[in-house]
Order: sequence, then structure tokens, then C-alpha cells
Amino acid sequence: MKRYIGDKKFYKMVLVLAVPIIIQSGITNFVNLLDNIMVGQVGTEQMSGVAIVNQLIFVYNLCIFGIVSGASIFGTQFYGNGDYEGMRNSFRFKIIFCILMSLIGIFILYGFQTELISLYLHEGKAGGSIEDTLHFGRQYLAIMMIGLVPFAISQAYASSLREMGKTVIPMAASSAAVVVNGGLNYILIFGKFGAPVLGVQGAAIATVIAKYVECGIMTFWVHAHASENPFAKGAYKNLLIPVRLVKQIVRTGAPLMINEALWAGGMAVIMQCYSIRGLEVIAGLNISSTVSNIFNIVFMSLGSSVAVVVGQLLGAGKMEEAKDSAGKMIFFSVASCFVIGVAMAVIAPLFPSIYKTSQEVKNLASGFILVSAFCMPLNAFTHASYFVLRSGGKTVITFLFDSVFVWVISIPAAFFLSRTAGIPTIGVYFICQSAELVKCIIGYVLLKKGVWLENIVTE
Repeated sequence: MKRYIGDKKFYKMVLVLAVPIIIQSGITNFVNLLDNIMVGQVGTEQMSGVAIVNQLIFVYNLCIFGIVSGASIFGTQFYGNGDYEGMRNSFRFKIIFCILMSLIGIFILYGFQTELISLYLHEGKAGGSIEDTLHFGRQYLAIMMIGLVPFAISQAYASSLREMGKTVIPMAASSAAVVVNGGLNYILIFGKFGAPVLGVQGAAIATVIAKYVECGIMTFWVHAHASENPFAKGAYKNLLIPVRLVKQIVRTGAPLMINEALWAGGMAVIMQCYSIRGLEVIAGLNISSTVSNIFNIVFMSLGSSVAVVVGQLLGAGKMEEAKDSAGKMIFFSVASCFVIGVAMAVIAPLFPSIYKTSQEVKNLASGFILVSAFCMPLNAFTHASYFVLRSGGKTVITFLFDSVFVWVISIPAAFFLSRTAGIPTIGVYFICQSAELVKCIIGYVLLKKGVWLENIVTE
């Protein structure tokens, strides 16, 4: 067991990195939970419209994540190697390409909003107005697009700070933002303290303001403490990036960027497959994913920690230490999620009762939560494996491991099973989620072979 269990010093190092990320994600997802509950008190159509738009914006968010992650592979190893100019150039890459991605996202979401939202609108057994859902979705999306650029800039700064192991400032900025978001949601959705009752529009306004707050805090702190953040010194004196580095990031990072876009798009397609069963399924999935995100924080945060720890060790040429740390962090993540999955299963029958919606929606949500709880240890293993492989620059492998799997296995399964009348919706969801077991086997084999043990920033 010494291969899988570290000493106190090891876990202290892991927790120093992971806890601020867990707190940041925890606050964010808790406020998102409150927001979701508040919108859920307004009505099922409002909740469904917001859920559909958030799924579309999720695709954009993952595209941004792909860009910063591709550059961060280099930024983390540059930092581990003491090359601050290289780290600064990787930061410039993020800023330029994140803003370009934001402009593309705004163009697509604005130009095709009706067509995109309508893909998810289907009649179900529990009824619900398709026209109202489309109307509320368009209202929400029109405002949410204003927050795309500040979100992208925040991610560029936060990822560069995490490359240096600095997770407290992103946590603080995000925490301030979610407090603003939560307070304004209460005021604007329900019209408190003299404000007008804005419903889903109020929820969108609160979210956009919060994104600007987070971006403002992050950028101000980084540049006010430039001596502590070498990537920020002279970052905007020019936006020139060595052509060689751009080619390296694109060559190594492109599969990762494309992977994130295809994976997020795949998740949107899978949700569209489920939506064939009716609006109540969209509402049930919305409730389920909101509570699942709270419990998923641990393995998601540990995955980010794996990327930092393993990436820095690889950049420093400490291959055996990187291999040892990766195994112990993966085991810690999976073991933690066995416990967390049990806790999630306990609340599954209780949580949906908070929402002001039909009993059919509540029953579906409870079933979805139970399935997610059962699959959590599988998700923990695949998530950590993904970050280990990515840390060594094996982005083509992660591309096959992640998005290709979704499009070749998960989507055909969801498409076929959702249209098979004899299989209950919960059964369809369980089969599709259980496919993670195949990825676990593939991930284990790749980790065992050590194909990811590579320093990519030195000759």
C-alpha cells in the first residue's frame, strides 16, 4: 500500500494546493445551487430555459478551458524549470486566444440562439410550454453573452497563478464574485428591496456583474503584486509570442483544445438526446447536475492539483517522483469519492423536494442523483488519469481518451437508448454513465505504461 498512500508531508502538500480550489469551487457551486433553487421557485419553464442556455454556455466555457489548459501545460513546466519569460509568453497566448474564442462564441450564440435552444424543446408526459421555455431561454442568453469576455480573461489569469501553486487569490476573487452573484440573484429575481421582479433576466444580470467583479479583482491583484507574479511583468508591453512557442503550444495543445470543445459539445448532444423524453427530463437533469457539481468538487479539485504537482515534477526532470505522486493522488481521489458518493446517495430522495416543480421532475432528479453517486469513484479515476496524461503533454492520447470516447461510445448509446421506448429514462442515464468503466480500464493501462513521463520544455 506504500505505492498508494503517502506520508503526512505528502498530504499536506496536496491539501495546500487542493483546499483553496475546493473552497473556491465549493462557494461557487453552493451559490449556483442557491441560484438554481431560486430560479426553480419561479417555474419549471424558467428553470428549463436557463438549464438549456447554461448547457450551451458550458460548451463555450470548456473551449476557454481547453485554450488555457493547452498553454498551461507549458506554463507549469516553464515555472518548474525557472523560465519566467516562457511562462509570460504562454500567458500572452492565453489572453489573445481566449478573447478570440469569446468573440466567436458571441457570434454563434447570438446568431443561432433560437435554433440552438429549440434543439432541446420536446413535449413530454408532464406537459410544460415549449414556447415559454424558448422565450425564457432567449431572455437569459441575451444578457449572459455580455459576461463571456471577462470570464475568459479571469481564466487566463487564474490558470497562470495556479501554475505557480497560488490558489488562494483565484479562490478569493471567485468567492467575492459568488457572494455578489448570490445577493443580486435574490434581489433581482424576486424584486427585493424595491428592485423590479426580473425573473430569469435578473439571474443573468447578477451572473454577469459577478463575472466582472471576479475579473477585476484578479487582474488588479496580479498587477499590483507583479514582483510576486513573474508572468505579469511586462506582459502587455507587447503581445508578441515567439513563433516557435506558438507552434509548440498549438501542436501539443490543439488536441487538448479540440478535445475540450468536442467533449463539451458531446455533453450538449447527450443532453439533447435525453431531452427527447420531454421537458421534465431537462428539469430533472438540471436539478441533478446542480447537486452533483457540489459533490464533484473534491475529485475535480484534486485533478487540478495533479496537473500542478505532476507538471512541475516533470518540468524539473523528477520522473520517479512524478510517477509516485501521481499514483498516490489518484488513489486519494478515488478513496475520497467512495465516501462522498455514499453521502450523495443519502440526500438523493430529499434534495429535489426543495424545488417548486412537478412530482415527475422530482422523481427523475432523485434517480439521476443516485446514478451519479454510484459512478462518482469511476469519474474520480478517469478525471485524475486525464490530468496525469495531460501533464506529460500526451494530449493526443487524452483526445482519444476523452472526447473521441464520448462521440464514439456515449453519444450513440444515448441516441439509441433514449429512442427505445421500453427503457426508462433513469435506465438510459445509468447505462450511459456506467460507460466510464471502460475509460477506467484504458486509463489504468496508459498510466501503468508510463507513456506520460516526459519533460516537454527542455531540449
